[in-house]
Amino acid sequence: MTLLSRLNRPWLHFIVLGCLLFYLQDRYLPAPKPVVGPLSAARMDALQQQWMASVGRPPDAGQLAFMVAAELDRDMLFQRALELELHLYDTVVYQRLLLNMRFLQMGEGKSDDELYQMALAMRLHMGDEVIKRRLIQVMEQLLLASNPPAAITEAELAAEFDQRREELRRPPRYSIEHIYFNREREAEAEAVIAKIQQDKLTPEQARQLSSPFLPGYQFAAQTPDQLARHFGTSFVENLQQLDPQPGQWVGPVRSTYGLHYVWLAALEPARDATLDEVRLQLQRDLESRATDAALRESIAALRQHYEIRQ
Repeated sequence: MTLLSRLNRPWLHFIVLGCLLFYLQDRYLPAPKPVVGPLSAARMDALQQQWMASVGRPPDAGQLAFMVAAELDRDMLFQRALELELHLYDTVVYQRLLLNMRFLQMGEGKSDDELYQMALAMRLHMGDEVIKRRLIQVMEQLLLASNPPAAITEAELAAEFDQRREELRRPPRYSIEHIYFNREREAEAEAVIAKIQQDKLTPEQARQLSSPFLPGYQFAAQTPDQLARHFGTSFVENLQQLDPQPGQWVGPVRSTYGLHYVWLAALEPARDATLDEVRLQLQRDLESRATDAALRESIAALRQHYEIRQ
């Protein structure tokens, strides 16, 4: 039997034609992509209400589009996690479903595994926001594992330091003691200050002339922000305007609470930070930025496998 006669078989023609059709279908008629979205009217309204509660005004068109895109990305990550069946292997999801089943009072006489299988059959995992957030978090970790951000280089650290040098300046630090006059004793302040000056009292000696001040009387190496937490912003502003010098009394200085006669024990002027002082902060900031960029890139690539309906 010749080769040609062997090829002249109907069943062989059927197989070849089937393979050809399968190839053509796969190439020119691909399977439809999974669909994500659109958001329901209720979810759109909820997004706008969240914005209103945070900002105090309705979002404009651009802001609303950004929120919708972010929410659709969350839906896509959740859907992908379900496709990978990540919910079947996560202990957080397991415990959450058990909690939900017990809340529904459906756990009597059943083991944890039986409750878990019942919860899956009831599809409780589909509508639980805690589970959704957890699976999105796991998906993000998987995406970053497959597309990790590059390590931060010394050159990047140096460039970031130069760019943010002004922002990173070390603030001045004040070491002060004070004599406090509450509202009821403000009229006495002038006479008490005159006595302190005349008798050349030390801050410790003068403290007996002070009204009680709950935060205390001595504050060492405090930045303006730290002082403001004890005395209020107006105190810091008034103190700085007086341009005090170490080893001197200054004031009275008004605060939110009353008047203060202030002894400046020491002053560390503001200065530029060194790279070593802020290295960890810059490292964290750059790593966070790189991680965000890598995650955005991975999410954008994942979108190509879905039909996103706005």
